[in-house]
Amino acid sequence: MSITTAGPRATGVLTDVGNVWWRETLTIVRDPFSLIFSMLQPLVFLGLFGPLLAGVAGDTGVFGESSLQWFLPGVVVMIAMFGTSMTGANLQFEIMTGAFERMLATPLARSSLMIGRALKELTPLVVQAAIVTLVAVPFGFVLYPLHVLAGLLILGIFGIGVGALSYALAIAARKTEWIFWAVQQSVLFPLLILSGMMLPLETGPAWMRVASLVNPLTWIVDAERVLFAGTFADPVVLWGLLAALATAAVGLTVGVRSMQGASA
Repeated sequence: MSITTAGPRATGVLTDVGNVWWRETLTIVRDPFSLIFSMLQPLVFLGLFGPLLAGVAGDTGVFGESSLQWFLPGVVVMIAMFGTSMTGANLQFEIMTGAFERMLATPLARSSLMIGRALKELTPLVVQAAIVTLVAVPFGFVLYPLHVLAGLLILGIFGIGVGALSYALAIAARKTEWIFWAVQQSVLFPLLILSGMMLPLETGPAWMRVASLVNPLTWIVDAERVLFAGTFADPVVLWGLLAALATAAVGLTVGVRSMQGASA
């Protein structure tokens, strides 16, 4: 699908955003295997760590139900982080093939190029997380549909910010591809570990507990666990939403500035 237009540019920024979002979403539809393949690692974590966690904690988890009520939200967050933090690699490929420069030469607003790409991250993230959640139901996970939907919405907002930051990193590292992966891996795993995604941090050293408080991913994970356990009336949910909104705002601001500064 071509998104170039002839003659004077008559579309608004919102229309441009929609066009970019649709173009990027079509790449997922045309290559669904990549969406399916990216779910293998979360399913492996769920299949292997879930039984081990149940063996350590017994049949009852943190919320008095299956240990999956505690562990599954962490896996869902992991899907979001792995998926959205690596999206900049797709942009790097476009830069190498010249597609990115041709995109910059179109009459589309530079800001829409970033916002549309970032919004595209909602689609695969929500689909993957929903499938993994449904897969866990036969194994003891208690499904609270409205709460899970709210959790996926918060996670989607957070994913927009992370995706935008990933694109900004790809633009900054466009001349040295390895820098993108070095920074992405160096930031991703400390954030995951310090969020308590895999194991609770209550028994960890004091410095880890302090570091987790300034990690926005911690608040996202805590909010997801509360929501997946079937609770709305908990301040953690609000803190998770605020962390997601702040991440989206920072990510889109940095991403748009990077796109505007990119040379055609």
